[in-house]
Amino acid sequence: MKLFFQILAEFGLPVAAALIMGFFIYLIIKYILESVVGQVKTMHAIITMLDNRVKTMNHDMIKLDLLISHSLNLKPDEDRISRADGKNDARRD
Repeated sequence: MKLFFQILAEFGLPVAAALIMGFFIYLIIKYILESVVGQVKTMHAIITMLDNRVKTMNHDMIKLDLLISHSLNLKPDEDRISRADGKNDARRD
């Protein structure tokens, strides 16, 4: 508080008011950015979960395709199988 009164006495009221306004602007920007960062983290988590679901569905579709091809005595789609070969299954079971 002593520093504030020294600045007020030395530079005057306009400079002190500008410093106070700058501090409040800093607080407002900090609050807004924290909110935005929180929302971005939430969206990132949702996108990651959706990506895992897509990967799981892709593996399930390939598995069903192989089972149906085998049961109907058809040749399985080797291109589709080879594209998925080496990719990790995203299921948590």
